Amino acid sequence: MSLVLEARHIEGGYNLGAGFLKAVDNCDLYAYEGEIVGVAGESGCGKSTLAKLIMGFTKPPLKLVGGKSIVDGIDIYGLSWKERRSLWGKVVTMIPQASMNALNPTKRIRDIIFDVVKEKFPIPPSKSEVLDMAKKRFEEIGLDPVALSMYPIELSGGMKQRAVIAVSTLLNPSFLIADEPTSALDVSTQKLLLELLYTLVRKKIVKTLIFISHDIVTLRQICDKMCIMYAGEILEISDTEAIMNRPLHPYTKGLMESVISLSPSIRKTTLKGIPGAPPNLLNPPSGCRFHPRCPYAMPVCRKKEPSLREVEEGRFVACWLHLR
Repeated sequence: MSLVLEARHIEGGYNLGAGFLKAVDNCDLYAYEGEIVGVAGESGCGKSTLAKLIMGFTKPPLKLVGGKSIVDGIDIYGLSWKERRSLWGKVVTMIPQASMNALNPTKRIRDIIFDVVKEKFPIPPSKSEVLDMAKKRFEEIGLDPVALSMYPIELSGGMKQRAVIAVSTLLNPSFLIADEPTSALDVSTQKLLLELLYTLVRKKIVKTLIFISHDIVTLRQICDKMCIMYAGEILEISDTEAIMNRPLHPYTKGLMESVISLSPSIRKTTLKGIPGAPPNLLNPPSGCRFHPRCPYAMPVCRKKEPSLREVEEGRFVACWLHLR
């Protein structure tokens, strides 16, 4: 399998009046062709910021501090802002949070697509060519091409989400980032959307998918591999089933124990929460950032920050319990 994403030592954050908030700190993430990688963690842990930094969307107040992002062999930060913009939609694309509201309500879907394609090419294809491309993509994702003539308000929530995906993937980008794409959908529509995203990768419409969510159960249904984030850092990366069945980091374990399951055996058990609250990233704690909430914290955890290391084949964790 070829490497599609190579994000090395990514650091970045936001220039605020009170100081610089480093939302992503020294994160490494790799994804191969045909892989679906889940990124999980509490709200505010840096998942969406990491996604923006990976694709080079450093619009102020967001700023890259260090690191590299290489997508399909292209060094994103070796390019100018204008060159990066030209890649969005063609090499890397994102389905943003609240994406159903991303469609201009005053334009028909086809006109939105015409505008997107026009921006990406010095000499854009003809409208008839673009319309043919759009009809084909709509059919591939199970959306009637008649929707191209509709306004966003005429579409249901699930149809809007599919329309956004069609627009995002129209130019067959190598790398797709889906940021909380199921958060505003009912359970049955979520299932259809997950099947669609899975199909996009399996049919090689996109090479690789990063799926961001705080919902571990949703990630388990679709992801080959999972990455757990906390307070701007990656704490654990592993095969999805390995993480679900035997989490190594105490934070990952806490996430699993706080998940509601429909399984009768699990439903009888008492749900556990993670005590405390995430740290203030303007002034994070010394050592491991999770140590104030960790039931297994040791003196070294308070003094020295653990690095992400491979402790078993294919399993990476940043925790002194496994690095001693």
